Amino acid sequence: MKLSGNALTAGFNRVAHAYDLLVTLNPGYRRHLRLSARRLELGPGARILDLCCGTGQSTLALRAVYPDAALVALDAADEMLQVARARPELAGVQFVHGDAMDPRAYGVHGPFDGILMAYGIRNVIDADACLRAVRELLAARAAVCFHEYSVAGSAVSRTVWRVVTNAIVRPAARIAAGDAGLFTYLRDSVLAFDSRAAFERRLYRAGFAAVRTLPMSGWQRGIVHSFLARRPSAAPPPGAPARRRDDRAAGAGTSGGAPAART
Repeated sequence: MKLSGNALTAGFNRVAHAYDLLVTLNPGYRRHLRLSARRLELGPGARILDLCCGTGQSTLALRAVYPDAALVALDAADEMLQVARARPELAGVQFVHGDAMDPRAYGVHGPFDGILMAYGIRNVIDADACLRAVRELLAARAAVCFHEYSVAGSAVSRTVWRVVTNAIVRPAARIAAGDAGLFTYLRDSVLAFDSRAAFERRLYRAGFAAVRTLPMSGWQRGIVHSFLARRPSAAPPPGAPARRRDDRAAGAGTSGGAPAART
């Protein structure tokens, strides 16, 4: 099933009322978001962007790990964003209704000390253009973490993903939200997304440095990962080729794994 643009945003809006309930069915969902937040390794008072914040689960993770940070959170689905805005724990967060493809068009300007994009890069219309936009929002040497699914290249991970989404996630969504369409898209989009190595290459092509992949724990191992990278201190020349794997400042780790309600 394919969804994009306005149709995908509408799908998120339809399930906004039940999204957090569905998230609770996934053991480790919130804990793994906090783990990816910690992997940004930011100092006190950091300015952080939560890109594709949804109902604020990833924003809660950032607030828990960096309680004194200045947080900006953006999402395209206004009903998901309303849930996030209503959370008393997120008082003081600057919420923005806008498109992750061009945050600056919605008044989101850098530099940021760190950016977290959880379950978002797989959903944008043009991943390469989005990555370049993310890079431009970062301060020099600042970190970004893409908390994302990747099962390509692993028969075991792909099988686990299919079983869990077909047997648990989609039926639960049909009951809780009355609509399994978004979660059919979730299943299919994860299966079609980059392998870990392919996404790392994509990050290097977008001008990032120190790219590495770290795993999650538990049953999500092999399915969800922290893709970490930094904006270099100097921009690469236009058209510079991607660095070879053996030239990289930091190599890939292993993988993570877990189906979640958030797509």
